[in-house]
Amino acid sequence: MNTEYRTKLPGTDLDYFDTRAAVEAIQPGAYATLPYTSRVHAENLVRRCDPAILEDCLKQLIERKRERDFPWFPARVVCHDILGQTALVDLAGLRDAIAEAGGDPSKINPVVPTQLIVDHSLAVEHAGFEADAFDKNRAIEDRRNEDRFHFINWTKKAFKNIDVVPPGNGIMHQINLEKMSPVIMTGDGVAYPDTCVGTDSHTPHVDALGVIAVGVGGLEAESVMLGRASWMRLPEIVGVELTGKRQPGITATDIVLALTEFLRAQKVVGAYLEFYGEGAASLTLGDRASISNMTPEYGATAALFSIDDMTLDYLRLTGRDDAQVALVENYAKTAGLWSDDLAQAQYERTLSFDLSSVGRTMAGPSNPHRKLPTSALAERGIAAQWTQEDDLMPDGAVIIAAITSCTNTSNPRNVVAAGLLARNANARGLSRKPWVKSSFAPGSKTVQLYMEQAGLQKELDALGFGIVAFACTTCNGMSGALDPKIQQEVIDRDLYATAVLSGNRNFDGRIHPYAKQAFLASPPLVVAYAIAGTVRFDIEKDVLGHDADGQPVTLKDIWPSDEEIDAVVAASVKPEQFRAVYDPMFNFEIVEDEGLSPLYDWREMSTYIRRPPYWEGAMAAKNSLTGLRPLAVLGDNITTDHLSPSNAILASSAAGEYLAKMGLPEEDFNSYATHRGDHLTAQRATFANPKLFNEMVTDENGEVRQGSLARVEPEGEVMRMWEAIETYQQRKQPLIIIAGADYGQGSSRDWAAKGVRLAGVEAIVAEGFERIHRTNLIGMGVMPLQFMDGTTRKTLGIDGTETFDVKGEPAPGASLTLVIHRASGESLETPVLCRLDTAEEVSIYSAGGVLQRFAQDFLAAEAA
Repeated sequence: MNTEYRTKLPGTDLDYFDTRAAVEAIQPGAYATLPYTSRVHAENLVRRCDPAILEDCLKQLIERKRERDFPWFPARVVCHDILGQTALVDLAGLRDAIAEAGGDPSKINPVVPTQLIVDHSLAVEHAGFEADAFDKNRAIEDRRNEDRFHFINWTKKAFKNIDVVPPGNGIMHQINLEKMSPVIMTGDGVAYPDTCVGTDSHTPHVDALGVIAVGVGGLEAESVMLGRASWMRLPEIVGVELTGKRQPGITATDIVLALTEFLRAQKVVGAYLEFYGEGAASLTLGDRASISNMTPEYGATAALFSIDDMTLDYLRLTGRDDAQVALVENYAKTAGLWSDDLAQAQYERTLSFDLSSVGRTMAGPSNPHRKLPTSALAERGIAAQWTQEDDLMPDGAVIIAAITSCTNTSNPRNVVAAGLLARNANARGLSRKPWVKSSFAPGSKTVQLYMEQAGLQKELDALGFGIVAFACTTCNGMSGALDPKIQQEVIDRDLYATAVLSGNRNFDGRIHPYAKQAFLASPPLVVAYAIAGTVRFDIEKDVLGHDADGQPVTLKDIWPSDEEIDAVVAASVKPEQFRAVYDPMFNFEIVEDEGLSPLYDWREMSTYIRRPPYWEGAMAAKNSLTGLRPLAVLGDNITTDHLSPSNAILASSAAGEYLAKMGLPEEDFNSYATHRGDHLTAQRATFANPKLFNEMVTDENGEVRQGSLARVEPEGEVMRMWEAIETYQQRKQPLIIIAGADYGQGSSRDWAAKGVRLAGVEAIVAEGFERIHRTNLIGMGVMPLQFMDGTTRKTLGIDGTETFDVKGEPAPGASLTLVIHRASGESLETPVLCRLDTAEEVSIYSAGGVLQRFAQDFLAAEAA
């Protein structure tokens, strides 16, 4: 820690770093113009940066330059159990590699405090209308995940600096918002801003508190855990002025879905957004958190709200102690992080969004940034047809209706609105349609306490929205099995079946294999669609049912007023509820096991946890970047769900066949996500999404076929993707992927990069990359290359029969040459942009990946 600019924080016995003075010493008057993001990064530099490069790094922020990389040292790492576990599996494998090389494996530990929350392992096998659904689902979770939980329990004893929140307690992001983030941290007598990286793309949820928190892949998180700086160039910082106030009856979900469409259209991919203005000031912290949570859906890296009175009110509401709240206020006002101090902040680009323009909104199908008004779903006349067929599901049947995800359940207004609508629906005699699998999975146990306090949980129970979990469920593809009769009817009639959920993701194939499409909606709308039973319904106008007097009931008849929602929130949400939940959760002692080995005893037959292969076979060799054959030629908007799906494993899939051979019964196949600690299972998920369109595979009419398919060259034989990968592995054939724009959007899953690397992919050439996936590719030693503007797979006439070479020396921003060898014998050269954007990324790539880079550096230091 540097000592220059360290001074007393007024009114306390703590010090802080006077970043304003450091900035003003370089350019007088500059601090007042810095955005919030730059101020926080400047403090991090002043406190942690090598003094020899401090001035040059600060100038990047002050002068809005992107000429050099600067370091960022996040204060914390937060993980959910899927990527967190796989990161720890990697570290356990790293310990083995260090031990085999003669090093001390016990020295491999997270340097940065790391918090792992087990929240991604539970599937909703028992719906919200079943008795004891929560206990039954938890029992299944423990049984299915015994191998995983055994490993996680070993890590919290074997590794230093790791805290584990066990399953059944809530979602990582909601717990981070409600408890884990102090907003202002203290250590070694110094106060400083909380900052963190998290192994999930929705980590910016806590940006609503004024905390720079960004989602990273497990590989980048591993690097931060091990004490390496996250090197970066100054991001684009965009000011987003929110004007006006929301209309009556409009929820935060409506606002965020409208904003997501707007911001995607404004091309904010990779940017840090800062929300301000009259509209921002009018939003509750819960509303702000819903906006920040959806950061990856509009493609940004962070979505920040500065600290103000609303922030302090929320800290009090969620049970933070008075001294901490006072520290946050004191520090923010002293250091220039208070909202009023940002009036002169200057942005490279500003956008404006009018909150009063937002109507009742949903999103879908397939993309969270595809906004649509609720009325757009209806096809008039269909409702009349299905009411005459009592035993059959209608076209557009809602087979899953889920109040799920931290996006909405961290916002008391949204959840209370759902409870009040359920109460009103019950009073009018309405009920959920029998084919709807309904569920309620809050991201925090506090939700249950305040909903019971308000008398609203019983109302949700009556409509089938009983609490099934405190975990990330349907939104993450963990919606569980359908009633077999309903599933068979969907299959037999080839029914257009759908899901409606209050989550943040609705990509094709994600929510459930038999939900052909999925729509995002606010929690009260989820309840309404469970009553309607179909999306082919004008939820604003059509009749939901009839009351005891035979009177028709429509949505407006049961929608609660804003005044009633606010009154219930004020009366029912209390600080003591948060303390009752979180005090015992975080006040625990880890009992040291003196006899515990620093090396994990890998279970030979486990399909969940297996020693990683990143120091063996092809992974141990340097990329040749010559003679590459395409594994796939792909279009735009390829998501990490296409690359490595997270949903339930079907028996007919390559992974399902493997698990059956390993002796697992089909009912316990679990999800792809839960098996990512075993590379033999996870590899078989590579491009396993049934919605994939590989342009190398066409039908007799030349139309691209849908499915997990590949064409093996030079024979031209079409086969299932996994069989193609196996074929190329046997031939030791290096591979390449050619793609369109926005490659790798979606969840921050490292297996989307690990899977293709283990398949033998050495390079990916696309028109553009999403940030997290690009860094994951580099972390696995895969070269990301970007077509120059105006050049695409189509302009080059690429059809998959070619082989490719990459020529040139990798460097940040370098122009390399892609050599295309056509089957005809002709060759063509085209320039491509090397997307190793920093010297650190070049270093990681040249070593073969994050783990290899660390191992080499660690062993060199031990030998010195």
